[in-house]
This record gives sequence, C-alpha cells and structure tokens, in this order.
Amino acid sequence: MRNLLRGRFARRLALAFAALGIGSAALTAVIVNTAFGARFDDYLAEQQQVRQQQLVALFTAEYQRGDTWSRQSLNELAPTVTMTGSQVELRGAAGQSIWSLDDADVDPATLAMHREMMGIGDLGPRRELPITVDGKQVGTLDLRVAQGQIPAVDNEFRSDVNQLLAAGGITAGLIALAVGLYTARRATAPIAELTSAASDLAAGQRDRRVTTIPDNEIGQLAATFNTMADRVEKEDELRRLFASDVAHELRTPLAILRSELEAVQDGVREPTPEVVTSLHDETLRLGRLIADLEALASADAAAFTLEREPLSLTAVVRNAVDGLSSRFDAAGIALRTELAEMNAEGDAVRLRQIVTNQLTNALKFVPAGGSVTVTLRRDAHDDGWAELLVADTGPGIPAEDLPRIFDRFFRGRAARADGSGIGLAVAAELATAHGGTITADSTPGSGTVFTTRLPALDR
Repeated sequence: MRNLLRGRFARRLALAFAALGIGSAALTAVIVNTAFGARFDDYLAEQQQVRQQQLVALFTAEYQRGDTWSRQSLNELAPTVTMTGSQVELRGAAGQSIWSLDDADVDPATLAMHREMMGIGDLGPRRELPITVDGKQVGTLDLRVAQGQIPAVDNEFRSDVNQLLAAGGITAGLIALAVGLYTARRATAPIAELTSAASDLAAGQRDRRVTTIPDNEIGQLAATFNTMADRVEKEDELRRLFASDVAHELRTPLAILRSELEAVQDGVREPTPEVVTSLHDETLRLGRLIADLEALASADAAAFTLEREPLSLTAVVRNAVDGLSSRFDAAGIALRTELAEMNAEGDAVRLRQIVTNQLTNALKFVPAGGSVTVTLRRDAHDDGWAELLVADTGPGIPAEDLPRIFDRFFRGRAARADGSGIGLAVAAELATAHGGTITADSTPGSGTVFTTRLPALDR
C-alpha cells in the first residue's frame, strides 16, 4: 500500500476515488430517505383527510336525520368520535357552539389513552370544515384529527433500506479505493519513470529513454521526451566531433610551424626567405581556419541575428557573382548567369554568403576550361519559392560522399588541402535560418548541381 501511494498525486487520486464512491452512496441514501419521507408524509396526510371527511359525513348524516341539531343524538355519536381519537367541536351556522366531546362527558385523559392504545398518534393541526346540507351550510366542524402512525412494516422497511444503503456505501467506498489504487498506479507509473529518466538525463546518462509509453497524453509527453533526448545525444555527439575536428584542423598547421621553428632554432635549417614564406603560409592557413570557425558559429546563431527585410534576391546573387568573377577568370573557368527577377525577405549579407560559399566551393573542384552556371528562377511546382541553382562541369561527387557534403569539416578525397570543409555547412545553416533548404545532385564525371530553395515574395 505504501509503495502504491508513495506520491502525493497518487494518494490524492486514490482518496478522490474513495471519496467519490462513499459520497455517491451517501447521496443515494439521502435521496432515497427523502423520497420515502415525502411518500410517508403524503400517506399520513391522506389518512388524516379520510378521517376528516368521515367525521364530516357522520355529522352531516346526523343533521339530516332530524333536519336539525339534537344534543342527545350528538351525545350518541361520542363513542364513535372517541374511537377515531379526534377532538371535535360543532358550531352552528352563526358560529355558536352547539356540541363537543366535553359536553358528552368524555375525559380528555381517556381520549389520549385511547389514542395511545390504538396506536394512532398525536393530534394533528386544527381544521374548520363546513357541514353542508342541500347546498346550505348548517354548521362548522372544528376538529383535530389524530396524525396516525407509520405502520411497523413501513418502519422496518425504511430501517432495512438504510442498512442496505450503509453497507452499499462502505462496499462502494472500498471498491472505489481499490479502483483508485489501481488507476493511480497506472496513471503515475509513466510519470514516475519520466521523472526518473529526466533526472538520469540531467545527470549525464545521455542514453536514458522512457520505455513505458501509454496511448494517451502522458505517452505523447514520453515520446516527446525521447525525441528531445535523442536530439540532445546527437548534439553532444556533434559537439564532440566538432571539438575533435577543430583540434585536428588546428594540429596540422601548428605542427608544421613548430617543427619549422624548432629546426631554425636548432640550426638544422636556415631562416631563408623560402622558410619564412612557408611559415607565413601556415599562419595564413590558421587565420582562414579561424575565420571559417567564426563563420560557422555565426551561421549557428543566424536564426537569432538575421536582419530581415524585403530585398531583390536577383541583385544579391548578381553582386555575389560579380565579386568572384575575377577569380573565375584567373582560374580559367567560365562563369555564366541566368537570373530571373525574384524578391525575398532576408538578410542580404547572409544570402550573399550562401551564394559565395557555393561558388568558392566550385572554384576548388572545377578544372580550368570548365564552367559554372548560376540560375535563379521561380519554382515550377510552387511559385511561393525561389530556386537558386549552381551547376558546374567538375568531376562530380562520389556517391558515398554525397550524403555528407553538408557536414562540418567533411572533405572528400578529391578536396584540396587548403579547404576546411566548412563552406557548404555554413551555406546549409544559413539557408535553414531563412526557412529554406539546400541540396546537391551529382554524377561522377558529369558535374554537380546545388539547389537552394528560399521563400519568395510576390512579384
């Protein structure tokens, strides 16, 4: 019992069930007793009314026998009236007293004793009933009729019913308590497990999950918790991989710098212009890597820092292309554009970065003599979206690398050594921050097409 009711919610739920059962039984008992009481009161009222009408009929018949009131004849009625246990006084049409049981020498004590012996109860309220003969009132009967008593069988029946209701109330309370215990246990078990899982997750057990998932609102909460825990675990894994990748990326140029400097210090190498140039190149590489890390961190927070405004997406793409056209010319790569007039709501700097990162990625892989085509158009299937396509004639991406090209620090086997593997990850993060997507489609030997979809404004 203590284990079943160890939580305050479980105790309150079980006690609420028990209280509901007992309260229902008590309410039933009150309703039944009230109904019986009303019925018995009606029964008594009917009995009194019958006695009153019998007395009125008795005195009416007495008047009709002599067409007047006779005190002697009225005294003969005294035993009959006494048998009813009633108190009677007869008054004439003018209101004068004509006869009463006192005139017939009936002792009030004897009358009371008679009522007690007959079991017909105490006198009821006083009533004045007219005595009418042939439509004419010939007198008034001032009387108090005995209330009568509820028969013994009725008393026994009411007592039996109350006992049954009491037993039923106790039984209902016990059944309700048992049902409450069972329901409380079933209702609170998933909550208890969810609480335990949350505590374990907070303590560092990232693999902790809720196993009891009922088909109700608590089950939805448990499923949501498991989804959250999966995301937390994934984010932890991403953070570990991120730290490992950063350490790996920083280790190579630092190792080169250290070895070169130690060689110069030990006199193994002379600080020639070539050595200084090599060291300078490594510091530049470190600077680019740190800048890429800053860009990635900025992309992570882009959803919170975007300065959105209506703008010409066409102008943003054209400016990005113009800014890199000289580098494409120097690399011997043809850069073509097919730009439709499109508008969007977004951050111009971030949107330009999406285009720039895709173009600089193409610069790394497309050989001299190749081409890159930038196309901006409205989605043919949904005109609420703008599509930006960057298609190149490079070597393409191997099928095993394609699913990972937007992962942080991922570099395919054909990537140049100076790449950090961050550019496409940043572009994907910024596209998501703008409510869009970026995908890649590639066939080895036939080039690659990057497609960026962004919400477009009306023309």
